[in-house]
Amino acid sequence: MLFYLRVVPGRVRVAVRLRPRSAEEMMADADFADCVELQPELKRLKLRRNNWDSDTYEFDEVLTEFASQKRVYEVVAKPVVESVLDGYNGTIMAYGQTGTGKTYTLGCLGEEDTAARGIMVRAMEDILADVSLETDSICVSYLQLYMESIQDLLDPANDNISIMEDPKTGDVSLPGANIVEIRNQQSFVELLRLGESHRFAANTKLNAESSRSHAILMVHVERSVKGKHSALSGENGNNAHITTLKPAIIRKGKLVVVDLAGSERIDKSGSEGHTLEEAKSINLSLSALGKCINALAENSVHVPVRDSKLTRLLRDSFGGTARTSLVVTIGPSPRHRGETASTITFGQRAMKVENMLKLKEEFDYKGLSRRLDVQLDKLIAEHERQQKSFEDEIKRITTEAKNSISEVERSYADALEKDRLKYQKHYMESIKKLEEQLVNNQQKNGIEKVPVGLEDGGSALTSNIEEVAELKKLLQKESLLRKAAEEEVNSLKSQVAQWKRSETSENLKILKLREMLEDEARQKEKLEAEIAILHGQLLQISFEADETGRRLDRGGFGKVSGDLDSLLSQVKHQQQESGNGEKASIAKLFEQVGLQKILSLLESEDADLQIHAVKVVANLAAEETNQEKIVEAGGLTSLLMLLRSSENETIHRVAAGAIANLAMNETNQELIMDQRGISLLSMTAANAEDPQTLRMVAGAIANLCGNDKLQMKLRGEGGIKGLLGMVRCRNPDVLAQVARGIANFAKCESRASTQGTKTGRSLLIEDGALPWIVQNANNEASPIRRHIELALCHLAQHEANAKDMISGGALWELVRISRDCSREDIRTLAHRTLTSSSAFLAEMRRLRIDY
Repeated sequence: MLFYLRVVPGRVRVAVRLRPRSAEEMMADADFADCVELQPELKRLKLRRNNWDSDTYEFDEVLTEFASQKRVYEVVAKPVVESVLDGYNGTIMAYGQTGTGKTYTLGCLGEEDTAARGIMVRAMEDILADVSLETDSICVSYLQLYMESIQDLLDPANDNISIMEDPKTGDVSLPGANIVEIRNQQSFVELLRLGESHRFAANTKLNAESSRSHAILMVHVERSVKGKHSALSGENGNNAHITTLKPAIIRKGKLVVVDLAGSERIDKSGSEGHTLEEAKSINLSLSALGKCINALAENSVHVPVRDSKLTRLLRDSFGGTARTSLVVTIGPSPRHRGETASTITFGQRAMKVENMLKLKEEFDYKGLSRRLDVQLDKLIAEHERQQKSFEDEIKRITTEAKNSISEVERSYADALEKDRLKYQKHYMESIKKLEEQLVNNQQKNGIEKVPVGLEDGGSALTSNIEEVAELKKLLQKESLLRKAAEEEVNSLKSQVAQWKRSETSENLKILKLREMLEDEARQKEKLEAEIAILHGQLLQISFEADETGRRLDRGGFGKVSGDLDSLLSQVKHQQQESGNGEKASIAKLFEQVGLQKILSLLESEDADLQIHAVKVVANLAAEETNQEKIVEAGGLTSLLMLLRSSENETIHRVAAGAIANLAMNETNQELIMDQRGISLLSMTAANAEDPQTLRMVAGAIANLCGNDKLQMKLRGEGGIKGLLGMVRCRNPDVLAQVARGIANFAKCESRASTQGTKTGRSLLIEDGALPWIVQNANNEASPIRRHIELALCHLAQHEANAKDMISGGALWELVRISRDCSREDIRTLAHRTLTSSSAFLAEMRRLRIDY
């Protein structure tokens, strides 16, 4: 089962490489300068029109004629190879006039000089160095497209390979091509040598070994990134033979290296006969490729990929899911300026093509099946071995038991027989003695008497029985004593186990107490640090209060100065006694001096006095209950005047903060706009360098952006451009306020469009905000990213903005937001916006975005 773990946009990267002059060109063009001038440090190229005029072009990389093969590989191919190893598709392609070094750049084997190794050889070196041949696999196909026929360079007899396209994913495959597994670098070089020997080439005026076919090397890399298994314990506690396996995840990357045949003009190459037919076929396929590039660069609805087999093979490379690097090769000769200009134009258009890179992964069920089969075989063999061992043991025990039983039976029978004979003999002897004694007694006494011997025999038997009973009693008594002793031992063992458990529990309690003590110590240190900071702030406020009192004394404000001086002294004394802080001081100042007197100090000629006064006003404006009083007393006008008249950065910062607080009220917002406050804020932002000042100004403008009634007026006085101008600071707090303002403005526009009171494009787009919005849509700072994501969603809700958002790359960000945004409400809004826009749906179908 194939699935895409990650989808990211990626533009086609283009590098230009200049070939050195050949020996023929050195002679023929000795009196002429090169038609191109390279500026590699600026990544620019100048193409001369004549001796005094030239055209300038910019590329991702500009490689001079002295650039080494290693340098070319690192800047052109290595990023693509690394992406393939990570599970993406990648394409490296060379395009240019015949004889400008495409095959040298890509396919040079470097057998005589290792430094001359081309991209194919170096790419395989990196791939083999990074993979594990035990778990990973590398397979290669080498083909050529000759006269619109796909041929296998490893098997020339296979000269009519068909192209297959997956109807679901659009992936292109060549089922008839030979696929060779690569295990080492030497076998890969031999494979390239074999393929090059079968490639079509011809001698033309421009190149002695001119390639007459497009060579295509396909490298398939499969890597196992996960292979976890966990053990399960059986009934006997042994987990050595029972495991559960999870399927490994296989990342499949495909590297396509395309050495295009060189474009050529028939009159310059001198092609004729069959070579002429080859040249026509080459030019037709390159022309079809150029049409596709143009259509993709211009976001055309129809891309003619089916006009040529070359464009069908490269469908994934341009406008598809592959990371693509293109190296365009040019020559310096002024005789071929037209071909050079055409090559540069092709590269410039290719740079406008956007691909959607997809990480391709699938579960390795086949590998899991193999591992399960091996494990099953092992378990069956182990079970059979254990079963046989068990049966053998049963047989042995049965045999031993039978032998033991037989032996015991024999011994018991022999013992019984001996006892029987013994007692029988003893009995007979006793009877005989008794009879003899009876006869003697009868003869002696002449009367019948009870046999005395019989009575003695009965007494002896009774004595034996009593002795046996006594022994039984002793045996029972010993058994009871033994049982009591065993119970006592078990009781002692139970007590020992309980003591051990108690000891473990106490140890855990001790550890918890230690952790609690450590936490308390850390909290104590933190509180001491906070107390030190608060103490410093208290001293600073006291110092400012003293300074303000002294300033007022020197300023000669009469009764006002005396009142302020006295009050500041009282505030300082109260701070030292109660430590209520700066807010208590300002509240006291406001109550006893009065707002008008404080505002009058804003017009003082003493800068320090102005700073302290504007700080007091700013702190008062932070409280909503004071804002109406400040505005009614003319405080808003005074603050705006300070922005216009003062050149002090601190005054600008504090005044802007106070205006930002006042701008949270809708009525105050209209007053600010009526007094051209947005122009003053924009002017302050343009002149400020301090990030805190810019943050305050951006916050004030952001609050004004949330008023539906002020949209046109705010834009007309430069509010949007003022916001965008502050992004030069790059401070995340400033950028967060800018993003908030843009989100507020976009939200108001979206509401107006829904209500039918606004038509046409967004004012944000007209003022050039869209590139910055797209650039910061995935910003690392979550406040910036959250506001930008909201702004994009609101802009996308108006169909008139769709075309600009598609061309500006905002569609990709909306797709990402609908899938990856951490906030569910924004994710749902993005999804609803995409599915409700016909323009976005059409573009996603064109780009084959699974949505």
